[in-house]
Amino acid sequence: MTTAAPAASLSLFTLLRQPVTDSEGHRMGVLADLIVRLRHGDYPLVTGLVVAVGGTRAFVTAADLAALEPGRVQLAVSTVDLREFRRREGEVLLSEDVLGHRLIDVTRAAFVRAYDVQLSPVLDGWAATGLDVHRRRWLSLGARHAAHAPRDWKDFEPLIGHAASADVRAVSARIPELKPAQIADIIEEATEREQHELLAQVHEDPELEADVFEELDEDRQSELFRDRTDAEVAEVLGRMQADDAADALMDLPQERRAPVLGLLPEPQRSRVHRLLGYHDLTAGGLMGTDFLALPATSTIADALTAVRGAVLLQPQSLSVIYTLAPDGALEGALSLVHAVQADPARPLSEVADRDVVSAAPGDDVIDVTTRMADFNLLAMPVLAEDRRILGVITVDDALEAAIPEDWSRRESNHHETGSEA
Repeated sequence: MTTAAPAASLSLFTLLRQPVTDSEGHRMGVLADLIVRLRHGDYPLVTGLVVAVGGTRAFVTAADLAALEPGRVQLAVSTVDLREFRRREGEVLLSEDVLGHRLIDVTRAAFVRAYDVQLSPVLDGWAATGLDVHRRRWLSLGARHAAHAPRDWKDFEPLIGHAASADVRAVSARIPELKPAQIADIIEEATEREQHELLAQVHEDPELEADVFEELDEDRQSELFRDRTDAEVAEVLGRMQADDAADALMDLPQERRAPVLGLLPEPQRSRVHRLLGYHDLTAGGLMGTDFLALPATSTIADALTAVRGAVLLQPQSLSVIYTLAPDGALEGALSLVHAVQADPARPLSEVADRDVVSAAPGDDVIDVTTRMADFNLLAMPVLAEDRRILGVITVDDALEAAIPEDWSRRESNHHETGSEA
């Protein structure tokens, strides 16, 4: 692991356009850029310089660098290869790709802009160790601007946008560390180029990709699906929660719905098909098909074993355990907390509450969410006429239906954090 030496750090901003001299001190050109290579879990190492010599941008390996100081860039050689510099796979140009560009503050899940890069000496040369995300003002250059200490490079995810380097850069990507809802918010604020890079990173983890698409607003989700084939859309919908997948399917153009539905794997296709029959402003349209129900004769121990084994169900749907009569009708319900606190040997019929608050599939969504709030419910079953469970409305879906659509887009979350000095 590279250890930086902050006391000897340099500012990229002050190095750019400085004269580059040869081993004899003769001017060869000016520094146009520094080249780094990203390293997983470590700071990007400076591997070369781009030197503007006349009208040519020449490459100089970092091994030929003799001195790098404010106002002085000296090489240990007397000549350089004057062939035009061409970027190699995995290389990042600090000025061209980072300075002035937006990047993601991973610690705050927000867009910021890079105004300077901190360079520090390390055992194997120089490394980019920090970023200054405070806007430089012409009246605050120098000492006043220096009051803004650079933050650790590892707190950020640069969006380089260089396609040929994407595979190499994906190894050190930090976007998957964020929560799906945070990634979705970032994607919704991203430019088309930034979206492409973010989605490429998310695509490396199919489960994460599905979770992110669940969190996207309908318009952005539809927009992103528009550019994918039916098979690619079905691949994502196949991993989404059935209720979210059904909503996404209905947002597709009508001519695409049947082909995409036909490409969904079983049993997802059956779950989604069942949900498509309900209006989205009813309990049936709001419910999900994930829930845990056991015969009332089962024990508490049986229920807890079933919870541990339900790894494919969303956690919210496991907050309540439902008990069934011999004919499959709903008989009772108990919270997971109640089950954990109860005697494992007791049958569920002795512990479960038989007075279960429920909804019919045609109930209005406002009535449903109000009922859940009145009874402080984490989940509410949706029942058919014979009291069989059709699905369950969880508190997260109820909240999403009850609050304004733009609740997550508060103005304060969409300013570029720290962009002003």
